[in-house]
Amino acid sequence: MFIGLPDRTQSGSGAKLNLRNRVFQALEQDILNGKYPSGTNLTEKDLCEEFGVSRTPLREALCQLELEGLVECIPNKGAVVLGVSEQDVNDIYAIKLTLEGLAARLAAERITQEELTDLEETLNLTEFYVNKDDLNKILELDSRFHDVICKASKNRPLRSMMGSFHNFIKVARHKSLTNPGRPSLMLEEHRKLLDAISKGDGELASHLAFDHTNRVFNNLRSLNDEAEAE
Repeated sequence: MFIGLPDRTQSGSGAKLNLRNRVFQALEQDILNGKYPSGTNLTEKDLCEEFGVSRTPLREALCQLELEGLVECIPNKGAVVLGVSEQDVNDIYAIKLTLEGLAARLAAERITQEELTDLEETLNLTEFYVNKDDLNKILELDSRFHDVICKASKNRPLRSMMGSFHNFIKVARHKSLTNPGRPSLMLEEHRKLLDAISKGDGELASHLAFDHTNRVFNNLRSLNDEAEAE
């Protein structure tokens, strides 16, 4: 993967920041997607060659990853991948149960007609790809559905937290969808949630969002238990 040089029309500081962010985002996705498993030692020399950057933006990106809890920078050893553990996923879902309910409640009170239309179109596309059994597109549209609800909450701190959580458990969410019949059930749950939001029923929307998130979590735990039993 070659990141490339920044646009020379940008200011010096802006170009450096942009380059650091691009390296950070690429490494973050590689860690979350499992390219670099927990315990992997990230070698600066190899990464500089892979991304085509100097050590400065790479080190800045690694520092940002350390703040995210994805790597640990150890003196004389470099950066070691921590990744996202099963316990991390469990902890995130414990928080998501409350936040998803809050986002849905606020969305029911504050959503615009444009956002409602976006949600409906998202569900129509989801149904199309459920019939095609395209898990990657289903996952993408699942993220889009929840992102629109978060946006509709008009709560910036909530959106920031939820966006981070969605990213960190992307692999876990994909795994949950591999359970036979789960995509169709997810679509049904989403339609009920949209109906509650469109009617402005914040209490019902919050309840449905909580139950939906809890089902995803329980489904994921069941899959993990089955994998351990094997």
